[in-house]
Amino acid sequence: MLTIYNSLGREKQPFVAITPGQVRLYVCGMTVYDYCHLGHARVMVAFDVVTRWLRASGYTVEYVRNITDIDDKIIKRAAENNETTTALTNRFIAAMNEDAAALGVLPPTHEPRATDFVTPMQTMISTLIARGLAYPADNGDVYYAVHNFDGYGKLSGKSLDELRAGERVEIDQHKRDPLDFVLWKAAKAGEPAWDSPWGAGRPGWHIECSAMSEHYLSHHFDIHGGGQDLQFPHHENEIAQSEGAHGCAMANYWMHNGFVRVDNEKMSKSLHNFFTIREVLSKYDAETLRFFIARAHYRSPLNYSDLHLGDAKQSLNRLYTALRDITIDDIVIDWAQPQAARFQAAMDDDFNTSEAVAVLFELASEVNKTKSTHAASLLKALGSVLGLLQNDPAAHLQGTSTTLDTAQIEQLIADRAAARATKNFAESDRIRQQLLDVGIVLEDTPQGAIWRKS
Repeated sequence: MLTIYNSLGREKQPFVAITPGQVRLYVCGMTVYDYCHLGHARVMVAFDVVTRWLRASGYTVEYVRNITDIDDKIIKRAAENNETTTALTNRFIAAMNEDAAALGVLPPTHEPRATDFVTPMQTMISTLIARGLAYPADNGDVYYAVHNFDGYGKLSGKSLDELRAGERVEIDQHKRDPLDFVLWKAAKAGEPAWDSPWGAGRPGWHIECSAMSEHYLSHHFDIHGGGQDLQFPHHENEIAQSEGAHGCAMANYWMHNGFVRVDNEKMSKSLHNFFTIREVLSKYDAETLRFFIARAHYRSPLNYSDLHLGDAKQSLNRLYTALRDITIDDIVIDWAQPQAARFQAAMDDDFNTSEAVAVLFELASEVNKTKSTHAASLLKALGSVLGLLQNDPAAHLQGTSTTLDTAQIEQLIADRAAARATKNFAESDRIRQQLLDVGIVLEDTPQGAIWRKS
């Protein structure tokens, strides 16, 4: 039975769908004012794996991942670029989709933009005001009255007094309580704005997810996910908004993926260790990056370094090497088969991809020893559950050389074969070393030499 670590209960809990056979999943997506970074890559890949496993387990999954296309950072960046916020966000949404596709991330069922849901946000704000959980301030903003919601702090596990003491809260004379947060922001000159009962303005960040999850998944749904950094205050505030407005639980399970670290330090722009997906893909192929993310348990810290990416590349190559020159059959996975059963048990244990990947290496070892078509076919089939091992093995292993194209490599291999035929082994060794110097490894087989990138 599938168990999920529920951040709300702070323990692994058996997963029981609200509607048998169906899962409704909401994940907080990107704020689109720049290219996606490694933290975004981890969110996208982690919940792509979650969705793939739920579907492989027989569930129908309705997956919503939102896009924040209006906020302070977007307005500031658009002004700096002398372009509209729409032009800016459209450009980076297109870039985000390109990055996601490169990483093998399947599109969510719905990908709503905040600007398309301003009216539903206003409706929810009006409901909160009517229920005494929000108040318009004299500066034109509307705030959520945190003190009036009894459950505030249950996701973070802290009381209001602990939250006030432990968090840096912006001092605002218009708030009744320092922890109160904005639902509607009064318009400033030159900023995008919408009419509302409280004057022209735009929604706060937290309210958008409450409105969009309600629209697609109703008041009460199965799983809410996102990065660990969103647990407080964003997800705490979502709970206060949605449960305050509707009087019922928002989501049964709350999932949070771990932070990305760079050389054991937290990734941040201030430390100059901040990498976009595109920067990483300029050095490593996309499946290597996906494998690097997917083989770590989603809740564990993920430490990025060239050493770790290099190890991921070599490990992925080992799996592809096992599949090379083996006939692969399309199979339906028999989950009673021992390796498949261990894979299933790992994934049912809070999506433990680390253990699941270990099963892939067991199968690769078996293929290397026995050349079993069935073991190779199962390896590829289980890999597909994680969005891996679906490329042609020879093409993956050969990749591209930074200094030689494929035709040049093949010509050098032919020259080496000619040298060997005339027993000119010095020339043969020289060509092998020439290829090795540019990252090309030769393997001699009964059918002739084959090559791959080192």
